[in-house]
Amino acid sequence: MGTFCSLDQLKSLIPRGTCCTIGNFDGVHLGHQTLVRRTLNEAQKAELASVVVTFDPHPLRIINGETPPFITLTVQKLKLLQQLGIDHILCLEFTPAMAAMSPEEFVHSILVDGLAVKKLIIGHDYAFGKGRAGNYTLLKELGSQYGFEVEKIDPVILNGDVVSSSRIRSMIQAGRVSEVRPLLGRFYQVGGTVIPGKKRGGPLLGVPTANIKLVDELFPKPGVYAVWGEHEGLLHPAVANVGFNPTFGNDALSVEVHLLDFTQDLYTQTLEVHFVQRLRDEQKFSGVEELLDQIHKDIDQARTALSDPVNAITKAEQKANSEQPPA
Repeated sequence: MGTFCSLDQLKSLIPRGTCCTIGNFDGVHLGHQTLVRRTLNEAQKAELASVVVTFDPHPLRIINGETPPFITLTVQKLKLLQQLGIDHILCLEFTPAMAAMSPEEFVHSILVDGLAVKKLIIGHDYAFGKGRAGNYTLLKELGSQYGFEVEKIDPVILNGDVVSSSRIRSMIQAGRVSEVRPLLGRFYQVGGTVIPGKKRGGPLLGVPTANIKLVDELFPKPGVYAVWGEHEGLLHPAVANVGFNPTFGNDALSVEVHLLDFTQDLYTQTLEVHFVQRLRDEQKFSGVEELLDQIHKDIDQARTALSDPVNAITKAEQKANSEQPPA
């Protein structure tokens, strides 16, 4: 099992050819997981290497310049894909030259010459090549020409709608974090290094908070959330404020986390935040006393929410989120 950034690195490991799936896989949601598992099963039946082909940066960053915020950064995406047990991941640099390739050029150079593909598994809406001219019909034609099979997977439907990255992104931005978990197969998370804050949580309010240096692109709607804080592989019940701290007139987005019954110094250490349930909107208070009263109410609400077994993180979720990313 490995992650590679060039075809030359991978060629010697696929002497019998490959069963591949290809896509951007932002979020590695249930639809993506279905594609990868189908690829694994078909590869094992045919005694082929299973390969996921993906790209960095996301092709839209090169083609359009501006894109919506992504659910997973590349490092987390690759980690989650590896957790599914795939043999190899090929993460290709997406360049303007690649964007200009015709579908026929891409198939010949990447899939046929590069990966010796014998079977290709694609999603229901997959398109590729210059102008997104490549589709299932063209792939079937090229498969007949080059000797590989193509299978298109139906969309995964949950609660009456297709599981998609755009649907998940919209839900997160609306603060509907509890509804996102079934679509992702895990709680949505952000993480980063704990940095010094404004020195208000502990010294002023008596409620110390960990201020996270933001590296992720997508954040829930500003407000207060019940969360699990993960530090060194251990989960701690916590409350997180996402927003601008209007009581103190901040103008930059921040994520501040109060770990319940936790006293260690977290500065310079990594903290992952798993969003479980939205508690309330962010609001401006008349002063410190009113704010502190509400903070204690938030803490009580978070304890109640996180004591519900439904909101516990499963062993599979913790494994997927905690293991180190591939080198």
